[in-house]
Amino acid sequence: MDPDRVLEGLDPEQRDAARSVRGPVCILAGAGTGKTRAITHRIAYAVASGIVTEQQVLAVTFTTRAAGEMRGRLRALGAPRVQARTFHAAALRQLSYFWPRVVGGPEPTLIDSKLQVVGRAASSCAIQLDRTGLRDVAGEIEWAKVTQVRPTDYEKAVTKAGRTAPMAAHDVARVYEAYEEMRRDRNLLDFESILELAAAMISEHPEVAQRIRDQYRYFVVDEFQDVNPLQKLLLDAWLGDRDDVCVVGDPSQTIYSFAGATPSFLTRFSASYPHATMVRLVRDYRSTPQVVRVANGVLRHARGAAAEHGLELAAQRPDGPDPSYTEYDDEPAEASSVARKIAALMDSGTPAREIAVLFRTNSQSAAYEQALADTGVPYTVRGATRFFERPEIKQAVHTLRGARHGADSEPLVTTVRHILAPLGLTETAPEGREARERWESLAALAQLAEDVVGERPDATMADFVAELDARVATEHAPEFEGVTLASLHAAKGLEWDAVFLIGLTEGMLPIIYAESEDQIEEERRLFYVGVTRAREYLALSWSLARSPGGRKSRRPSRFLDGMRPASPALAGDRAERRRQGTVMRCRVCGNTLTEAAERKLARCLDCPADYDENLLESLKEWRSRTAREQNVPAFVIFTDATLRAVAEHVPTSAEQLSRISGVGSVKLERYGEAVLALCSENVSGAGAGEERDE
Repeated sequence: MDPDRVLEGLDPEQRDAARSVRGPVCILAGAGTGKTRAITHRIAYAVASGIVTEQQVLAVTFTTRAAGEMRGRLRALGAPRVQARTFHAAALRQLSYFWPRVVGGPEPTLIDSKLQVVGRAASSCAIQLDRTGLRDVAGEIEWAKVTQVRPTDYEKAVTKAGRTAPMAAHDVARVYEAYEEMRRDRNLLDFESILELAAAMISEHPEVAQRIRDQYRYFVVDEFQDVNPLQKLLLDAWLGDRDDVCVVGDPSQTIYSFAGATPSFLTRFSASYPHATMVRLVRDYRSTPQVVRVANGVLRHARGAAAEHGLELAAQRPDGPDPSYTEYDDEPAEASSVARKIAALMDSGTPAREIAVLFRTNSQSAAYEQALADTGVPYTVRGATRFFERPEIKQAVHTLRGARHGADSEPLVTTVRHILAPLGLTETAPEGREARERWESLAALAQLAEDVVGERPDATMADFVAELDARVATEHAPEFEGVTLASLHAAKGLEWDAVFLIGLTEGMLPIIYAESEDQIEEERRLFYVGVTRAREYLALSWSLARSPGGRKSRRPSRFLDGMRPASPALAGDRAERRRQGTVMRCRVCGNTLTEAAERKLARCLDCPADYDENLLESLKEWRSRTAREQNVPAFVIFTDATLRAVAEHVPTSAEQLSRISGVGSVKLERYGEAVLALCSENVSGAGAGEERDE
């Protein structure tokens, strides 16, 4: 392939990244700036230019799905033989290959989950743990292993790190030591041990190191802000004394520090490699200017690495609706309102799968599951368990594979549904969270069958199973046609047209356990990740009490300071009022206004309107024409609420028009003249009519 053709379609910064074919290279890539596009084109350009052969490249990602996506893009760019793998997959492959000649004996058994072994280890120490305790201790052992802390050093390390152990630190250390002894005695490997053994094998066996370094000469590491010390140890072993490495990441999206990840490897890259090429990607192709403005605002008060190395995004998409900030009396009211707004979005044409409700903790999900169910909106809960690792999906995939031959007497979709029915796929979703989650998983497989038939009407059962196997290999889960409910951590790497960020109160975001400055900053970055998941529609909300009639003592999250309208809950606090701005009241009844739509109109939605219907109709007709000409949705020009506000205020100057919420400087410059002309025509027309009546 012609190298120059590989660079076609890249923006200037992406092109700079692609042309920087020799390491060390550090690409700081903000949310939605096309980092995967930049690094895959960089690899393809290096291959096309003869700098490196495909087989000598190792691209490292953090998820199997990301690796699969990267391989797909490289295949399309003419570099199909490039290896794109996770740290664990690459390490396990090397370990398995060299095990017979380096270690000998039976290969160890890989364990998917530590819980069972941790439980036995705890019992051997006379410590009884419930399921939550098991998860907490297993997580603590993982943190210790990835940060290279041994059982004998755990107590000192946890104190130095400022961590709160899930139980007495010396008991954690005892369980940790027993776990490691049990794992070695039973020849078991966990994910951390894979990396440890692979790094040790390279360091202690020169012939292994030479073979691996001869094979891989060109390294690319994605999401480098999430690398932990153990992964960095393996990367250094792969590299040896070479520096042909390209790292990509965003310090503002570091949200796994609690698990041992550190952005310091990314932020100190130039210190480690003074001659490194640095490239910054800041053009945001994902979100509208309105969403980008909120994202930049979130980081404006950041401290630490995100402040020093953070990127201010530059929106590249057309305008969209203004984000909304809504305060509710209690959590049920918040959940019910969000469900109604989601239903309205779906009625206006937004697919359910393009809408997400994001929250800080999984405990917040239940209220929204109930509210959406009551509203008749389909939903799916995105948990920590990977789709193809769920027990019901493993069983379903096994059953479907067994039926791949001789099952084509009926239409494919009918066949798949018949096979899944005994496993729990019914016509309607059952009640109960566990039963519903199982049903949703199976329904997603049935939906995949419909999608396959939609693309290939003559598809057979064998074709469907082939598609399923490809998705299992790349961890590409089929989508369920429903609204996504997910924690902010689970939402990392995903995006939707519409995002509802809920429960934004002090004690929830930042979480009450976040006490140090570093912990608070991680919570800020988590909020930033949530905001940047939205393409067009962003709604932020909070409630003042947990239950109806409860004490309204909650305060909106500090991360909203300077962005949200003044809260009526703080009306008695003069200093807070001065800091947040003046409370807006209804010009009809005098009540405090909190809803974004109400503030635009300067009146309660229930109060009588005093606008000219003819003017509003003229504005809507103009908006429709303009939207067709620009090939964008009508709400991108102005929302209905903004047009109603214009019709009520009837501005006669650009200054008056700019005071209306939803008319920013960009929209004022783009549409102001046309809107003012319509308002002027309305005033003139009304005056002429009055003279005729007289």
